[in-house]
This record gives sequence, structure tokens and C-alpha cells, in this order.
Amino acid sequence: MCSKFKNVTHCIFDLDGLLLDTEVVYEEIVRQIAGSFNKSYPRDVRLKLLGTTEQKSAEIAVNELELPITVEEYLKIFSNKCKEMLGNSPLMRGAERLLRHLDANKIPLALATSSGEHMVEIKITHHRDVFKLFHHRVCGSTDPEVKAGKPSPDIFLIAASRFADKPCPSNCLVFEDAPNGVQAALSAGMQVVMVPDDLVTQELRKGATQVLKSLEDFRPEDFGLPPYPKMCQVTI
Repeated sequence: MCSKFKNVTHCIFDLDGLLLDTEVVYEEIVRQIAGSFNKSYPRDVRLKLLGTTEQKSAEIAVNELELPITVEEYLKIFSNKCKEMLGNSPLMRGAERLLRHLDANKIPLALATSSGEHMVEIKITHHRDVFKLFHHRVCGSTDPEVKAGKPSPDIFLIAASRFADKPCPSNCLVFEDAPNGVQAALSAGMQVVMVPDDLVTQELRKGATQVLKSLEDFRPEDFGLPPYPKMCQVTI
């Protein structure tokens, strides 16, 4: 059967909402900050924050929610709450299995997240063995080479350039959950598998190369990657 997808050799993963179940925590943090000023946190603003850098998220939150604080003050409150609440973030369904399978088959892996390095360290506290599988990681909020955050392609192009063999962007497959991330991957000339939040409308899912309900549904062979081993059947 002819696949509609092109074969790839390298994989690049987003973090929040894709590998780690952090979005519900982020939502609660922003809701708490907004609530402390008697403001609500509507759906449309939450959607705008998905996949953005910490600086950009703060600017959007302060402006859209009309908070009576500066962006710098917001970031300080946000950072303190993240330190308190993000350390126990669980892995998303299918994430560890996929990462270990790709690593076992010597597929180079990179992490490309809008978060800063310090935030990543907090979030992966209980999953360091899994995140050691990545060849490198690009943290958009603190990496000096990332001049523009998603939906600009910078972060994915930089992630590709830091692999030892420097693959062409077309040989890289991106895994994302947010529309901003999907657009960034497409602008970088890469295919992208989207595992969207329920908040993301059908219209905003259209650009993705493939849309899945969870990473458990991903079939590596669709993109020319080694398939999962078949389960052995024991007969009695």
C-alpha cells in the first residue's frame, strides 16, 4: 500500500501537552492568577497561549485578561506557581513507549519546547531517565539562537541543525499538540503529527500531516520508521 506520508530519519518532539500532561496545570495556574484580580480565563485566551514562549504567554495573558500588573510581575508570580505545581507532571499516554522504541532503533531524537531550560528541569523531575533519550533539547524561552517563538519555524530548524548529521528539514518528523507548533513545523518544511487538546477546533487541526487522539495511536511504519515489535502469541 502506498503511504501518503514521506519517510523520515529524525524525530523532534514538543513537550507540554504532548509528552507531559502539563496543560491542565498551566490552565489552573493562569486561572488562579486571573482569579486573584477577579478576572476570568476564557477559552479563546487559553487557545492563544498554547505553544507560546513564556514571555509571549505573559504578554498575552496580561493584555487579554486586562490584569493590573506588568508582564514582569506576572512572570514572577507565574514562575513561583510553576515551581510549586509542575514537578509532578505525568507522562502522556504512549509517550514513554514511543520514545524508548525510537531510541532502541537508533532514531535520533530532539526536544523542541517553548519553555525555558529552568522550567523543563522542574517538569521532568520524575522522568529524567526518559528524557535522557534525547540527543539534545532546544528551549525556546531561554535559547539565545531562537529569535522568534512558534509559530515561527526557528525552534525546529535549530533543533534539526543540532543533530550530529544535520538532516534536511524534510527528513524530520515533528510531534506537536498546539496549532502554533504545527504551523512552525510546516513553515520549517517538516511533516507534523498532531495530538491536539480537545480545545483545538477541527479548523485548527487541518494543516497537520496526521492527527491522532494520543501517541498510542502512532504507527512508526507510516513514516518509514521501524514498527513496534509484534506481540508474541502463546498457544496452549
